[in-house]
Amino acid sequence: MNISTLIKELVIYGRNTGLVDDADETYTINRLLELFRLNDYAPGDVSGVRRLDLILSDMLDYSIAEGLIEDTITQRDLFDTKIMGLITPPPSVIRKRFHDAYSSSPKEATGLYYDFAKNTNYIRTDRIKKDVKWSTDTEFGRIDITINLSKPEKDPRDIIKAGQAKKSGYPACLLCRENEGYAGHISHPARQNHRIIPLTLCNESYFLQYSPYVYYNEHCIIFNEEHIPMKIDRAVFNKLLDFVRQFPHYTAGSNADLPIVGGSILSHDHFQGGNYEFPMVRAPYEREFDLKGFPGVHAGRVKWPLSTIRLQGKDIDSIVNAADHILTSWRKYTDEDAFIYAYTMKQGTVPRFTRQNEEPSPVSSGIPHNTITPIARMRGDLYELDLVLRNNITTEEFPLGVYHPHQEYHHIKKENIGLIEVMGLAILPARLKSEMAALKEAILEGSDLTKDERTAAHADWAKEWMGRYDDINKDNLD
Repeated sequence: MNISTLIKELVIYGRNTGLVDDADETYTINRLLELFRLNDYAPGDVSGVRRLDLILSDMLDYSIAEGLIEDTITQRDLFDTKIMGLITPPPSVIRKRFHDAYSSSPKEATGLYYDFAKNTNYIRTDRIKKDVKWSTDTEFGRIDITINLSKPEKDPRDIIKAGQAKKSGYPACLLCRENEGYAGHISHPARQNHRIIPLTLCNESYFLQYSPYVYYNEHCIIFNEEHIPMKIDRAVFNKLLDFVRQFPHYTAGSNADLPIVGGSILSHDHFQGGNYEFPMVRAPYEREFDLKGFPGVHAGRVKWPLSTIRLQGKDIDSIVNAADHILTSWRKYTDEDAFIYAYTMKQGTVPRFTRQNEEPSPVSSGIPHNTITPIARMRGDLYELDLVLRNNITTEEFPLGVYHPHQEYHHIKKENIGLIEVMGLAILPARLKSEMAALKEAILEGSDLTKDERTAAHADWAKEWMGRYDDINKDNLD
């Protein structure tokens, strides 16, 4: 298929998905001709429009053959996003569509916006489909697990170029509003097909977007207009509840604001949410209790692997007041018997643990350790706020955190236990797919697990659970 026919096919795709208006067809064709450095347009017949990833793949192959780009994953991603940017409506159009739909139904508005993000290839559905997903029963209920395969591995040539490239401070991070329409470069993804929706949360300006990697259905990010650091306080509780008030079909939560127990981006204030029933939602109360001084707020400890207090009520202010009280109390809480310390204070190279309710003086080097991961949702006509108590203290024995997966589990995952994992969706690294396949093969063949670099790190773990089963075979090993 020649490039003119591919352009015609893409424009028909754009019309079918509402990206290209009939009045803009010729204009869009001419912009695409310019991108491909063409002066003529002589398309053949298009009997049916293929999947977008197939159209783009053929366009990229043409571009490589013509010397327009190099054949690396990063260069292909930069260029196909540039292509899609030419058929993506401007922000003003998308915002109007969203707000028009919202006036009918918040769920209709987010559904429309989510489809738009997929249609523009901002969410690369062909890659998302490769993710491996399953669930397993535990004492805390059914837990969801996924091996994320949608993030492509870097080509060594791109890694070298990224190291040589001049560093840029624009946009300041991957979340900043300046990413909308940004061309990107070797070390920053292209975002010409990216459109964001303005929101107001508690009289402050935020934006809504979807995660390009969608770990779950309608995985959205709500980020501050300003590039300011993450901070857990009563304002965050208020904003999360205000968000679910405006979008009652969504969950919304915030990563904690301290290293180890926080997310990967602490430099930009943001929340994450989506239209997905996380396992945590199904977790029952383990014990219910009253909070003195907070009438109208129902409270309880949730049966969950992380210490969680659940608050329910019909009034946002009452829940926020109760949550703020719990946060304030937890920030300064120390229990030496449980090895929970609110602060450590450096004295030379030896940390000194503070005693109960002892706070570091303003001139000391006191390091805080207690924080909260909050999650908001609607349950019927009740507002619900889960407060997950977190502590990021480290020791020489556990340098990555006492309350973090310990060394014997790092062969599975070493990264932070962030908001999504807290809610019961474990996101595992892509390497595990090939490593688990190799491990299965080695076990069935009776091979030495320590001899293969793909299985060596898993050897001790595998031997531990293999000893619990009398019969391991290809039908039950998965």
